[in-house]
Amino acid sequence: MATRKSSGKERPSYRCTECGWTTAKWLGRCPECQAWGTVEEFGGAPAVRTTAPGRVTTAAVPIGEVDGRQATARSTGVPELDRVLGGGLVPGAVVLLAGEPGVGKSTLLLDVAAKAASDAHRTLYVTGEESASQVRLRADRIGALDDHLYLAAETDLSAVLGHLDTVKPSLLILDSVQTVASPEIEGAPGGMAQVREVAGALIRASKERGMSTLLVGHVTKDGAIAGPRLLEHLVDVVLHFEGDRHARLRLVRGVKNRYGTTDEVGCFELHDEGITGLADPSGLFLTRRAEPVPGTCLTVTLEGRRPLVAEVQALTVDSQIPSPRRTTSGLETSRVSMMLAVLEQRGRISALGKRDIYSATVGGVKLTEPAADLAVALALASAASDTPLPKNLVAIGEVGLAGEVRRVTGVQRRLSEAARLGFTHALVPSDPGKIPDGMRVLEVADVGAALTVLPKRVRREAPQEEGARR
Repeated sequence: MATRKSSGKERPSYRCTECGWTTAKWLGRCPECQAWGTVEEFGGAPAVRTTAPGRVTTAAVPIGEVDGRQATARSTGVPELDRVLGGGLVPGAVVLLAGEPGVGKSTLLLDVAAKAASDAHRTLYVTGEESASQVRLRADRIGALDDHLYLAAETDLSAVLGHLDTVKPSLLILDSVQTVASPEIEGAPGGMAQVREVAGALIRASKERGMSTLLVGHVTKDGAIAGPRLLEHLVDVVLHFEGDRHARLRLVRGVKNRYGTTDEVGCFELHDEGITGLADPSGLFLTRRAEPVPGTCLTVTLEGRRPLVAEVQALTVDSQIPSPRRTTSGLETSRVSMMLAVLEQRGRISALGKRDIYSATVGGVKLTEPAADLAVALALASAASDTPLPKNLVAIGEVGLAGEVRRVTGVQRRLSEAARLGFTHALVPSDPGKIPDGMRVLEVADVGAALTVLPKRVRREAPQEEGARR
């Protein structure tokens, strides 16, 4: 039985609106979730409680006697999503999928709902943002129809729990957790108290029934998951759905996973007929051409543990303004500026300072790791000299401010992926390890050594100039 001890005088108390942490004094930054400006006064000081020992519901047993077969993952029917989840959905697991509006979260989960449904495993899809007829139209478009897939449009938590008793699904998909509310809790849907109550009720139902649950979460303008940070702590798996809405590529990254690793990435292609997994997405990031073009260089980036071959493009033109333009797309502006400075100082290329420079990636891929530095530098140097790099060449390495080419992780995996796609030459830092058969590797110590792969520029004269000389 619980007893309460409190002082005779009530003191003000403060609570973090982000994660719910409480304290007796105001703080500018919450020590639990590290958020600034979220601690607000809400009432009396938290009471000191003591709890007496109660009845044990489940006896403690040695860990070796626990049956681990109950936590065996079941495939979702989408191999790329299974890759990120660590093999599939574990019974009783709760997964939170977050992403920007329009990125394709509902399309992906509707496809998962149809493929995971079977005679022995029913699927319940609950939508709080659309009507049932709207979801049916999308299902017709992407071919996500199954007799064991049940659809309900609800925003009341008690109604959702009632559907669980009626359908008895093995998989529940809720789109989204911010649109469902409990009438017993004060506050608007999506608020801290409502999200905590809805998530807590669905997590308890999932654990009791052995039912897998997929929750869709909104994100803020900064890209973080909206609502209290407590939601991410409660669920078992947190996934981020990323992608440029103007590109076809979509990536699913694991942020938290109690049943597997978080270094796997799932690749998908969004098109008019729905969304499909890409077992070999490298082709999306390359431009197929018969002859090499100045200002292009290929590299191999690692998305999680998956190597992807990507193309970096650069273009330099004479500037018409006193301050030349520096435009990037898919690359970090600061890294490109560093490569320009290194090329000018260490590579002795002085034509870059007074020219407009444009750099981009192909296919909407974003290159943020330092291993793409060497490819960016070679693309810029190739554009400045108007000479193409040799065909079937990839460049891998981080470039320092002193011009040195540093080692990066996973060189062997990167080279193996390049060799699989038919590339025969590579520029890499020293000591790359085992070289794939049929590939010639040039180890470079600095940018100056890497620039030697550029052929000597052949001056091209215009036809009218040749006629004038004759």
